[in-house]
Parts: sequence; C-alpha cells; structure tokens
Amino acid sequence: MPKVEITVPEHLEMQIAQMVEQGEFVNREEAIEDLLSTGIRAYKTSGPMDDEDPEYEDDGMMGHDDEYVF
Repeated sequence: MPKVEITVPEHLEMQIAQMVEQGEFVNREEAIEDLLSTGIRAYKTSGPMDDEDPEYEDDGMMGHDDEYVF
C-alpha cells in the first residue's frame, strides 16, 4: 500500500486521537484511512460543493419550506 504524508490542523489530530482512545479505531493509521475513504465516498456521491456560484442559493426546496415538493 502506498504511503502518504499529510499535515492536518491540530483540532483534527485531537479529534482523531480521541476516536482512537474511545476505541472507535485500533490506531491512528486505521482511523485516517477509514475517515479518508468515507470522505471520498461521500464526495463522489454528492459531488463537489461550489459555494461561489450565486446562481444556486440554498433557500429550501425550490423556495419552499417543505421537505418534499411535487
């Protein structure tokens, strides 16, 4: 398996360490691998988020407050 070196903000490192301490992961390497895999799957599902596109504003479903619009 290829090795990758990354630098993460301290708050993320603390959250990863906390998850390992709580037993959610065996070690940091497993935690980072699983979290990256989950993030990539989520990204592929939802696609990139472009917050700079003013054409699409998030004001509910087509301007409605209801969750479902027919």
